[in-house]
Amino acid sequence: MLALILVLLLAVILGGAGFAIHILWWVALAVLVLWLLGFVARGSGAGAGGRSRWYRW
Repeated sequence: MLALILVLLLAVILGGAGFAIHILWWVALAVLVLWLLGFVARGSGAGAGGRSRWYRW
């Protein structure tokens, strides 16, 4: 009985981790798209003053 509970607990933990990793892949993809859009916007918005950055750091 204890082994069954441990196996079910392990399945729930690994299933939750898999779901979290799946969500993190979607977040990483969204960040990549935003970064690429910023990179393109920087290229089209650069004036005669030289390099300009699209972020504020």
